[in-house]
Amino acid sequence: MIRRAACAILAVFLLWSSAALAQWQGPPAPIDYAAWDRLAERAENDIEAGAIGIADLTELRASVVEWRERFAGGQNVNASRIATVRGQIEALGPAPAEGETEDEEIAARRATLNQQLSELQAPRATANEAHSRADAIVRTIDSLTAQRQAGELTRVSPSPLNPANWPKAGAQSVDLTRAIAADIRDRATVRGGWNNLQGNLPRALAYLAAALVLLTFGRRWIDSLPRRLSAQASVHSRAVLGFVVSLGQIVIPLLGIVLAVAALNATGIFGDYTTPILHALPMAGLILFGGRWIVRQAFPRVPIAYATVNLPEDKRDAVRLTAIILAALTAVHHVSATAILPLSGLNNGTDMAGRVPYEFDETAAGVLHFILIVPAALLLFRLGNILRRLMRWDDGDQPPYRARILSLAGRFSRVVAVLSLVLGAAGLITGVNAVLWPWIMSLALICLLILLQDLTADLFEMFTRGREGAREGLGPVLIGFALILLSAPLFALIWGARYSNLSEWWARIAQGVSLGGITLSPGAVLMFLIVFAIGYSGTRFVQGVFRSTILPKTRLDAGGQNAMVSGIGYIGIFLAAVLAITSAGIDLSSLAIVAGALSVGIGFGMQNIVSNFVSGIILLIERPISVGDWISAGGQQGIVKSISVRSTQVETFDRTQVIVPNSDLISQPVINWTRVSQSGRIIIPVSVAYGSDSRKVAEILREIIEDQPTVTIDPPPVVVLRALGPDGLNFEIRAILSDIGGGVGVTSEVLHRVVERFAEEGIEIPFAQRDIWLRNPEQLIEARVNPAASPMGTRSHTPEKIDPRLDDLPVLDGDDDE
Repeated sequence: MIRRAACAILAVFLLWSSAALAQWQGPPAPIDYAAWDRLAERAENDIEAGAIGIADLTELRASVVEWRERFAGGQNVNASRIATVRGQIEALGPAPAEGETEDEEIAARRATLNQQLSELQAPRATANEAHSRADAIVRTIDSLTAQRQAGELTRVSPSPLNPANWPKAGAQSVDLTRAIAADIRDRATVRGGWNNLQGNLPRALAYLAAALVLLTFGRRWIDSLPRRLSAQASVHSRAVLGFVVSLGQIVIPLLGIVLAVAALNATGIFGDYTTPILHALPMAGLILFGGRWIVRQAFPRVPIAYATVNLPEDKRDAVRLTAIILAALTAVHHVSATAILPLSGLNNGTDMAGRVPYEFDETAAGVLHFILIVPAALLLFRLGNILRRLMRWDDGDQPPYRARILSLAGRFSRVVAVLSLVLGAAGLITGVNAVLWPWIMSLALICLLILLQDLTADLFEMFTRGREGAREGLGPVLIGFALILLSAPLFALIWGARYSNLSEWWARIAQGVSLGGITLSPGAVLMFLIVFAIGYSGTRFVQGVFRSTILPKTRLDAGGQNAMVSGIGYIGIFLAAVLAITSAGIDLSSLAIVAGALSVGIGFGMQNIVSNFVSGIILLIERPISVGDWISAGGQQGIVKSISVRSTQVETFDRTQVIVPNSDLISQPVINWTRVSQSGRIIIPVSVAYGSDSRKVAEILREIIEDQPTVTIDPPPVVVLRALGPDGLNFEIRAILSDIGGGVGVTSEVLHRVVERFAEEGIEIPFAQRDIWLRNPEQLIEARVNPAASPMGTRSHTPEKIDPRLDDLPVLDGDDDE
């Protein structure tokens, strides 16, 4: 309860501070619309001419997006003044209808305020028009960029399988190597590189020594550290500790690569031909060591706590080796695509900035790319061949979702591998690079999401100290779903999206979607969730205060207290929902139109639910039954455990839970044994044999029932002779118990005492007696003497099988019907 209150106070403080910060920043700077018009006109002319390059197009788009953001801020200018003027106009009352007049002073004031409102809204209209123009230019640039990217993907280069193209690739590779060597030699000798090296030599050597230590001894040490530390940890924290420590397997070698690059840069002998390659090495190291870490975590040789994916040991080793080689090939592709080769995919090779000043032609670039594509495709096919059979090795009846996802990814990997080889041989190098390498990185990201979901479950298990069901609870599932949503931008970047594309998509999402006059945006949804969460937490806090502090000090019984707490909950949730809707900027009048349109359908389709809801409200207000009452309803008898809006939960005496719709408790007869008090009557029938002294029997029964401690004195118990039955005299003991819940126990004890007293007094308890009359004894005798001539049939009977007691039967005259 205290945590909920603290969270609510923190959320209110954050909302207040954000609003105060927005006011403190003051009004936005004025917009130079003349400069915007010049930029927009130039952009429209360049786009229409179609002669602008990708780099210039990207720069132009960034400028237009910056202007559009300024226009978006200008659409909210004078917001407070406009709201004030509108309030003043509304205070004057409604405008007169056509043909009517109003006071001259009020009319003049209304005209002045309307003029002020128009002047205040004019900057908004101008900003809105400029924003629409900027948005249209951005859309046009995005469309033109998409068309050019599609052309790049479908561009056919000379086939790399043609042997005539191989010498050109080799010659240009040699030329690049010579150019790099010449650049280093030139910077070392002509430009005074050796002199600079002497001054920077200690720093370079220090960086290089640290890099070598991290890449050799440090990497081996960090590889064994997670297992050594996890062996000393508790069972609940072992997996989390191993995961966190294992991150050093990425950080330490990556830091070694960064220090090695810094050491080489400190020498000062690397120039334009080598610097782009050095700058690409850290990201390549991240790809290599990150991929290696993901594979070792997802497919470990010996799991620290549990196996993330069930695979035989030989298949696990094969997956680990294949994936590590794929990570190395992906790192090499990143260096070549970023710094050296064209035709590398969607976002590589289009801008020469940051690349070596040597341009490969398409023929040589295609051959060099294909050298990487062939082993990568073959390894990907092998990896997919193992993953597609993943569900076969799962021990459970229902394979987990991760096995199904990885199995599907394995099947798709085989298709990607085959298509990469075929299309690459046909010359579609750019298209292959735009699919093959992103898919390999997507596989790595899928495995990373699985590992993060396991980490979330491990954290819940660690914090709950291994509580049953903690790993499979709702919290880990929701966090895993949030991780999948948050990974969408990463997948988009992998598959060629630019950061500008992501910002544009977010801008369009932030504008919201209009549904029936209601605009839903991420900000509105977030505001709704925050306000509703605050209201819900506040409601639960108030309920807890009333339940534990206020209501126990009143004269309300337990049922009334529960009804009061439930009513506070319903009212609080309703108010929280209304406040959340209004805070999100949703017009309730628009919702009224939608609700009116759906009211007829709801009335017919949900009439039972509405009936139960109304019945639940009636039960809470009138309280014909309360929690803890003993009731009989709908053929069920038990104790009321809870009353909700839709149904009531009753626990029978067999400890089974029965859910009774609230409408049944209102429309049907209900017996409430404990509504007014806990007292109730029991009736115990007792029978004695004929010939017993009825007065004495009644006195004994009265003594027995009066000895029971829960039997009331006022009214006293009664013993009555109820009937003269066929087997005996039928008495009834009628008594009022102070607690009817113990009626079964009292009845059992009374019957035990009756048996004991009747045995002492010699009173017989009757039992059923039946006399049997034989209507044809002569036939039975005849059947004994002469079975063959008996009219009872021709069954074969031996004399030994006839009851000898038949000899004692009396012989009757044949005319006697009896």
